[in-house]
Amino acid sequence: MFGLRLRRFEDNTRKVKKKAQDATFRNLGHAGAAVRLTAKRSIRYRKRKKASPVGNPPFTHTKRLPRAIVYAVDKWKTTVVVGPSASLVGPAGLPHEHGGRFRGQRYRARPFMKPALRKNLKRLPRFWKSSVK
Repeated sequence: MFGLRLRRFEDNTRKVKKKAQDATFRNLGHAGAAVRLTAKRSIRYRKRKKASPVGNPPFTHTKRLPRAIVYAVDKWKTTVVVGPSASLVGPAGLPHEHGGRFRGQRYRARPFMKPALRKNLKRLPRFWKSSVK
């Protein structure tokens, strides 16, 4: 003989979806903070006004650029945006990252955000591992 016991089925899909959304929001914040910290640390301070080598992150003379790097998480779109805030440094971050004309001068690219993202790409999946419990 064998025994069979039936239990009542509970629909937990709403709870699981809510926990997954909360975990995604939390982990996007962690990912944004990691990229932000890497980008801030890549920008070195120099007293003399000398440009960094082309292709390397820019030097800072006033420490405003590293302080201006912020991140914001949008819970409903499930996205995170990381980069220099235009309200703190104006449009100066764009010519540093991509190169181009700024204030009448031509600037070569000295990216700091894209290398920070690339450096953290391997770490990002670990933020979501075992995050929904």
